[in-house]
Formats: sequence, C-alpha cells, structure tokens
Amino acid sequence: MIQFSRPASLARIVSLAVLATLSLSAASMSTAAPALSKPSATMDLGAPTRAQPLRNLVSVEGVRENPLVGYGLVVGLNGSGDSTQVKYSSQSVTNMLKQFGVKMPDGEDAKNKNVAAVMVSAVFPPGYRRGQAIDITVSSLGDAKSLRGGTLLLTQLRAADNEVYALAQGNVVVGGLSAAGKSGSSVTVNTPTGGRIPNGAQIEREIPTDFSTRPQVMLRLRHPNFDTATNVVDAINKRFGPVATTADGTSVEVVAPTNPTERVAFVAKLENMTVEAGLETPKVVFNSRTGTVVISDGLRVKSAAVTHGALKVVISESSAVSQPGPLSNGQTAVTPQSKISVQQGSGQMFHWPAGARLQTIIDVVNSLGASPDDIMAILQALDQAGAIEGELVVI
Repeated sequence: MIQFSRPASLARIVSLAVLATLSLSAASMSTAAPALSKPSATMDLGAPTRAQPLRNLVSVEGVRENPLVGYGLVVGLNGSGDSTQVKYSSQSVTNMLKQFGVKMPDGEDAKNKNVAAVMVSAVFPPGYRRGQAIDITVSSLGDAKSLRGGTLLLTQLRAADNEVYALAQGNVVVGGLSAAGKSGSSVTVNTPTGGRIPNGAQIEREIPTDFSTRPQVMLRLRHPNFDTATNVVDAINKRFGPVATTADGTSVEVVAPTNPTERVAFVAKLENMTVEAGLETPKVVFNSRTGTVVISDGLRVKSAAVTHGALKVVISESSAVSQPGPLSNGQTAVTPQSKISVQQGSGQMFHWPAGARLQTIIDVVNSLGASPDDIMAILQALDQAGAIEGELVVI
C-alpha cells in the first residue's frame, strides 16, 4: 500500500500506477524469456581516430611549390643602410646608375647610407599563371641596421634553372625596429633587417607541368608508411574501382580521366576522401640548440629505474687592486682572482612502470622539476638501455 505524506493529485497517482504496471511487465518478460548476452567488445567513444582527409596524407606529383630567389636594392632608408665596408652594395648602386646613363668618376665608390643590398625570396605556387601576384620576403645582405621605410627596386626572381619567373618591387613592411643613441646604448625589437611585401611580385613565366598529360596521377605520401599506402589503395578502389596501385610505401599510382576538366574533378574527389592513416613509430625529438623536447603520443617505456644528479661548476672572476706604499716608488697593480666551486645535486631515483604512457612520463618528470637538458639526458640513457619503445631523433 502506497502512503503519501500529503495529498497527491490524481495525475500523479495515475503515473505511479502506470510505472508499477510497466515494472511488473518487464519482470515477467525477464523470467519468461532468456536474457540476451551482452556483446564482448565495448566501443570506446574517447579513443582517438586516425581517419583524416586524403589531402593531409599525400601530395600530388606535378602540383608543388617552387622556390624563387633574387638580388636587389632597397632604397629610401633613413641612414640605416649599408656602410662603406659593404663594397658590393656601392658597386650595385654604380652599376644601376650606369643603366640610367649616370657615370660615376673613375675610382670613386658610391657612398650612400640610404641603400641596402638585399636578397629577395618567394615561393611560386602550383598552377599560377602569368600576371598573378605572390608575396615576397626581403632580407638584408650587408650590415644595414634596418629596412624600415625602404622601397625595393625592380628585382628579377630566378628559379633553380636560372630563368627569370617573376619581377618584384614595392614598399617593404618591417615588423621590427632598432634605435641607438650616441652613447652606444641601443634597443632592438624583433628583426628590423627583414620584411615582407604582400603581392610584391608578378609572375612573368609559367612553370610547365605534366599533371594534365600523364595517364596516371601519382600520389606521394607525406610520411611514408606501408599501412597508410595500403589503406589509400583500398579506399580508392572501393569507391572508383580497380584504378589504384602501389609498389612501395611511398607512392600510390591512380589511373585518371584524360579530359582535363574531369581529371581536376577526379583529383578533388580523391583529396576529399577520408582514409585511415597507418600507425607510425612514436618519436622523441630533441632540439639541442633551443632545449626543446617533443614526445609524441603513443610512446611507451619499459620498466626501468632511473637516477639523475646534477653537477654544477661555478667559476667567479674578479680583480683586486694592489696599491703601493707611500713614498715607495711602486706602481698600482691589478691582480686577477678566481673562485671555483663545485656543487653536486642530490640525485633521486624514480621508477617507471612497464608500458608507461606519455602522461605518466610527463607527471614523473614534472614532479622532479627536471630541466629540458635533464630530460634529454634521461631519455637518451633510456634509449641506450633499450627501454624506450619508439625512436629518438636529435635535430
């Protein structure tokens, strides 16, 4: 019998009765019919997926960027250009003036601090046609202090075949600055000797490609992997039929339509396909110049005990002035003094369990307060001991 501490409405009583009826029905069904077995495998909704668009995994052969480079002059600088020590800068100014009918006196160099010799670099995007604009980067070649406020004169940009493919010119946009006083004090923010010119170059010659003439389209894997190459072939053949083949883990060859318009649409469909990338070897990347350590996900270590101590040697240099006695006809002498101290930190031993993942490694290292140099030393020692299930890369 159901009792209420206060009067209940008729709707609430009816709903309780319905729930009781459904519970009795479910109980009777469970006793009459055998229980259904649960599936043995469970879906991990939090597991990361390796499926991604094909454009992230491959590049199309014949559709790539090409570097361009050129030598030029930046003028209009407010006294921050090259000094007279940079001979090629003054020689470039003399040669430029000759092209305009101005001849310098024999044996005299152009002395102009408003000019800086620069190198101009750019990237020729794939498929660009004559007349299209590209961005360029301008970098000082001499001892100019700043390119702020300068203008790049007409400069030819050449490729590896020494042919001119673009012409560059425009006002340089510099993100840094430099200022100095007469006392020698100075301040520098970012890099004032380099800048960019958006849309500063015009394409004058096109780069030929065999993309539209070859019977096949060659896909180059950005990270060679046999598993990834197999997945790409299977995904393409499943959608378009047996048109894709591979001979190694680096490239995939796909038979494409001969009509240029159909070929472009076909490649667009290929790039939009979702393909599961193969598992790659986990890596630990060290940058010895900056002290950066990058550990990729999936890295594991075998069971190991590690102790690491720090040894610090401090050398302090100072000078002592020795004054001669009065009326001794002696001379004041400065004698160097050195103080050397050796400090050895107390090494702590810690243990990594077998199969420890990235988060476990990070937690242990952070708890010790280890520096990047200490991390590099520890992981290099673990690699030599064969306790790292991955690859160690030093750049």
